[in-house]
Amino acid sequence: MDFEYSPAQEAFRKEFRDWLATNLPPDLCLDDAADDRVASDRDTFERRRTWQKAMHAAGWVGITWPTEYGGRGAGLIERVIWEEEYFAARAPVLPGSMGLNLVGPTIIHWGTEAQKRRHLPPILNADEVWCQGFSEPGAGSDLASLSTRAADKGEHFVVNGQKVWTSGAHFAQWIILLVRTNPEAPKHQGISCLLVPMTTPGISVRPLVLMTGHHHFNEVFFTDVVVPKTNLLGPLNQGWKVSTTTLMYERHVAGSRGHAGQVARLIALAKRVTVDGRPAWEHPWIRQRLAQLAIDCEAFKYTRLRSLTRQLRGEPPGPEGSILKLTGSELGVRIAEVAGELLGMHVLVNQSSEAVPDAPRWFNRVLAARQYTISAGTSEIQRNIIGERVLGLPKG
Repeated sequence: MDFEYSPAQEAFRKEFRDWLATNLPPDLCLDDAADDRVASDRDTFERRRTWQKAMHAAGWVGITWPTEYGGRGAGLIERVIWEEEYFAARAPVLPGSMGLNLVGPTIIHWGTEAQKRRHLPPILNADEVWCQGFSEPGAGSDLASLSTRAADKGEHFVVNGQKVWTSGAHFAQWIILLVRTNPEAPKHQGISCLLVPMTTPGISVRPLVLMTGHHHFNEVFFTDVVVPKTNLLGPLNQGWKVSTTTLMYERHVAGSRGHAGQVARLIALAKRVTVDGRPAWEHPWIRQRLAQLAIDCEAFKYTRLRSLTRQLRGEPPGPEGSILKLTGSELGVRIAEVAGELLGMHVLVNQSSEAVPDAPRWFNRVLAARQYTISAGTSEIQRNIIGERVLGLPKG
């Protein structure tokens, strides 16, 4: 495996790093962008939209999108470099990330030319912000059991049902929506995918507030929502195939960044706080826990590189996507557990202090880490995929 970057790739890195240093507004910077990946308020959301527009104007949005759809047409290595430099600069998750990373690539793969012309340019420029209407109260891990219904009325569908855990729906202008169009067919074969404006009459959004106090998720209700058939993405009743494309991109994004930075901060914390009257770092059992986390981060990094190598060779996706999603989210939980052990009751204080200057970071880690074992496919689902499709184990 070649770990060296070409001169052109290094030039790309320097160009982007220099551009960020010159243009990224300091008031948008975050220590941990994942803690606020959906803006906490409308003002922050609009400032991030302005930031995405500036990035798009400079050619730094849609790095791997084809040039004919407004992207840069760069390769996967450039995308990796982009992510490394963007988050090293403490830049915020873009408000259009759902469209850029999931919806846009799905439309490029499945959309008609009219749909591509209609949606791709505004996705890049943050004029269209998207959310994802997949999960339901009775169909989370078993997504194919969804019951939101789209009745065929000739020139349009009429949608009734409910979605849940819909990230950013309160800011979104559009939703990519899975609906059941043939209730008589086997559950994987009677689903279709629709592109729906959130301003359509009959759509209502209700907030779901996290334990951290952040309004990230939402419930979305559909009551007699009229959707033209021109908004059907992919073939009728083949929405499961379309959703698989979206989920493939989602799991790649979910497992794309490691936890090495968090572990490094955890080590610094262990050298600063005390346990049983002496620095936590002096306890062998704490050093062992931190060493194991660091080892796991290295294993995660090289698994990600194996996945990247497969893609660069043009090979079909391997099991690395599910492995990265599973290990990445479980590793995040273990980091939160160690933070809790180091800080004790202090971990529940969401305010900086002399004893714990970065308390809000660990407060968010402990309260929010578990959600990542559910989003983008639960850990149980990932284990099933690995066991059945990779190891060939019988179904339980």
